[in-house]
Amino acid sequence: MSSEKQEFTVEEADIDRHIDGIGKIEDLPVFQRVTIDEGGKLGVKENVPITVIVVGMAGAGKSTLMQALYDNSTSVNHDSDSGETSLKCENYFINLDPATRNVPYGASIDIRDTIDYKECMKSHNLGPNGAIMTSLNLFATKFDQVLRILDTKTDYKHIIVDTPGQIEAFTWSASGTIMSEALASSFPTVLAFVVDTPRCAASPATFMSNMLYACSMMYRTRLPIVIVFNKIDVVPHDFCEEWMSDFEAFHEAVDNDTSHGDGGYYSSLTRSLSLMLDEFYCNLHRCGVSAVTGDGLDSFWDTISMASRDFAEEYLPDLRNRIEEVNSKKVAKSRKEMQKFQNDM
Repeated sequence: MSSEKQEFTVEEADIDRHIDGIGKIEDLPVFQRVTIDEGGKLGVKENVPITVIVVGMAGAGKSTLMQALYDNSTSVNHDSDSGETSLKCENYFINLDPATRNVPYGASIDIRDTIDYKECMKSHNLGPNGAIMTSLNLFATKFDQVLRILDTKTDYKHIIVDTPGQIEAFTWSASGTIMSEALASSFPTVLAFVVDTPRCAASPATFMSNMLYACSMMYRTRLPIVIVFNKIDVVPHDFCEEWMSDFEAFHEAVDNDTSHGDGGYYSSLTRSLSLMLDEFYCNLHRCGVSAVTGDGLDSFWDTISMASRDFAEEYLPDLRNRIEEVNSKKVAKSRKEMQKFQNDM
């Protein structure tokens, strides 16, 4: 038997085949749903569903707004031959709140059909918020099935996603990040942050808190955000527009606010924050709606459409850079491992 040692050589083609399985940017479904002009500028194709992730503080009227959006996009079709009537909705609705008792709109995908919130709380000995986060975590493990369903729903205008009223359970959890990024990698995606306008009118501090939360969500998700001032049938949102465009008007409101005594550190901090957010307001999409009367819903859809352009022009290039950075690290690691293998042989 020959004892001659077998020599191995690793060619460049071998390395290329080894790293061929690394994910490519063009493989993401969202890049199949955008256009690229001659200058390389990205845009959303026509007739592509836009995903709207609706978030908001408890009591802001998010559920009522979801019902208004459903009613606004639903029409009754009457078949003259059979005499039967049917409902047709131009938008696709998803409920991700496992703790809600009643969903006031027609949710095509409902987390409650998969996860039993009360059983989750009981079996894992959890509190209300812990059970919500655990339910979202369990649902996130099967979210690829949701994406496969959504891939077939290309005839809808929007995919509206309702989130838990405990806003931090979705926006600051790992499962919320997973689901948001999964949606954004498949469809143009926009955040809609619902704000309680009357509460903002009662206190500039509440307005500032909402704006800071909106800013933090935008920087965490990197998605374009639309501020939806709800309940304008009670208090018009004109004062919010004025505060966002004229910081001196906001400073005057802070001076006139007596809820914090003579101000002091509070007033100084609020003024500083308003100046810091002034540039943030310039590129911030916002609109006013009334979930009860339906006023402003047409403006809401138009604002969502404008925000989707920001998704194509800003989020996708950033996503491409992040993917390229990850892939370059994988390629460098693969080349290093193959080179080490070649040296060992």
